[in-house]
Amino acid sequence: MKWMHVTYRIAASADTIAARAEALAREQSVECPVAAVTDRRVREAVMGQVLHLAPDGPSHFRAVIALALETVGDDAGQLLNMWFGNVSLQPDVCLVDVRWPDGLPALPGPRFGVAGVRERLGVPHGAITCTALKPVGSSVAALAALAGQQARAGFHLIKDDHGLADPVSAPFAERVPAIQAAVDAANRETGGRCVYAPNLNGGPRAVQDQLALCREVGVGAVMLCPLVLGVSQVAELVHDALGVPVLAHPALGGHLRIDPAVLFGTLFRLIGADMVIFPNHGGRFSYDVATCQRIAAALAAPLGGHRPALPVPAGGMTPARVGEMCASYGEDVVLLVGGALLAAEAPAQAMRDFVQAVAAQGGRHG
Repeated sequence: MKWMHVTYRIAASADTIAARAEALAREQSVECPVAAVTDRRVREAVMGQVLHLAPDGPSHFRAVIALALETVGDDAGQLLNMWFGNVSLQPDVCLVDVRWPDGLPALPGPRFGVAGVRERLGVPHGAITCTALKPVGSSVAALAALAGQQARAGFHLIKDDHGLADPVSAPFAERVPAIQAAVDAANRETGGRCVYAPNLNGGPRAVQDQLALCREVGVGAVMLCPLVLGVSQVAELVHDALGVPVLAHPALGGHLRIDPAVLFGTLFRLIGADMVIFPNHGGRFSYDVATCQRIAAALAAPLGGHRPALPVPAGGMTPARVGEMCASYGEDVVLLVGGALLAAEAPAQAMRDFVQAVAAQGGRHG
């Protein structure tokens, strides 16, 4: 019998928590009353088990529940479903931790990881610089010109804004070849190795067509929104089709009541993200320092045999915070700054200044 130990935070009183936890264990495993489980093997090997209960603040408790790995198979969507499928509909429950005493599902994990991304980008040490193509609604020509400017400024990685899917203003089939050509031209001019990561989007057929185009034009990375595309599709893409590093975007991640370190640090890494974007503290989102540090720690922590992935703190970041972010996350970090550079009085100079500031931090900490 193999289990995963999933910890939930439940709003309940001391008088009701035991029954509430038992009900949750049933809901997330056999989904029926105990009296309906007449098969001994199902009772012993599949039905959820409450392992531990402990107070966690006023009128709240933590419940550690063992859930059977056999119910997951090797499917990322089913893993998410067994963690939090039905009880996500119960507003008094949050998922806060997952432990793996008996091993992991057979999910791909990062194909490149920290070392592979560094090799692909030609950045053997120090923070990696990243920026975004904005705003949505821009023409193909405008986005390609911006990408060329960003690459000439020395950025290691340029990504589509996550809102850049297949808009009429810049269709994927026109946008990606034009931007890749602009980045290639800038690299020839500067001797750099800047990589462009387009945003793959749509259903399986659309994504396969986009992948074929990416291969044709020599794209060096891709960005995926796992909760938009579906975590099972992302895991299959990484396992079967992708030969480039994956940058994962957190869109839709804020509504799940799953601890961000579990969602972004563990699940996104399990399905194959080499780099994971998340809201940094002090930006336009509400994450605090401790939450961001836990996400980064989860991306680097032992996880079966999977490679570590790179944290990408983002969301309203500015060049003025380069030193603080390098001190907070250490050398293995991707620093993503987008809109603040474009809003500067002299954007091209702001881009160069940002890249130089990050390089100076590498020398300071090297």
